Amino acid sequence: MSEARRQAAGEGVASANRALSVLTCFRQGDDRLTLAEIARRTGLVKSTILRLITSLEEAGLILRVDDSYQLGSEIVRLHSIYDASLGLDKIIMPVLRTLAEETQETAAFYTEQNGQRFCQFRVNSPLALRLDIAPGSFRPMDNASSAQILKLFQRWPEEQPSVPVLPLYTAGATTPHTASLSVPVLGQDQRLVGALTITGPISRLTWEAASRIQETVLRAAGQLSRALGGNLDLIGTANGDQPKP
Repeated sequence: MSEARRQAAGEGVASANRALSVLTCFRQGDDRLTLAEIARRTGLVKSTILRLITSLEEAGLILRVDDSYQLGSEIVRLHSIYDASLGLDKIIMPVLRTLAEETQETAAFYTEQNGQRFCQFRVNSPLALRLDIAPGSFRPMDNASSAQILKLFQRWPEEQPSVPVLPLYTAGATTPHTASLSVPVLGQDQRLVGALTITGPISRLTWEAASRIQETVLRAAGQLSRALGGNLDLIGTANGDQPKP
């Protein structure tokens, strides 16, 4: 890296740190802060604070009210996401445990992180023959059913591509010995939360076996979506037979 690029990178980090110091100077019980109070708490000069606040206002993180400042609505949105993530296991894990018991296959919940499938929650099949992937594992965004669901609903509802009959079944996509059945879980504003997936050995989770449990999987995804503020019915989920792969 050239000296100019290193200097620019350093300046960018310093600017970000100063912006963060403005945000984090707000304390419990604060309604609004004056420019003078922000300067006192952060140690920054007022001209620098005003430049930073311009960017923070554009991002919705700070709101100017008369001659003072308060946290913006974007903070509320991020807080709601944080709160939801903390309680997600309490909502999802009971459903996964029930699914694993009812289907006798492994039930998992996948999200997309950095271009990969992330196994956020998982309850293994009670049977000895199964695919064990620990929660926290990453899998490729290939043609497996969960990866297809994550890609298909990535920008939903702003972008609404043609939705296949759900749940989506694939066999041998990631490994030649594994099959899976997946359906999206939607939350607030019909945005994708993750993919609910049943996984099993291809010798047992055949197309015919998957067809027998598809209503169970759909029902579980609908339950999760409602609990998270979404409605799976609104995407036009079809309950008919999916074309055999």
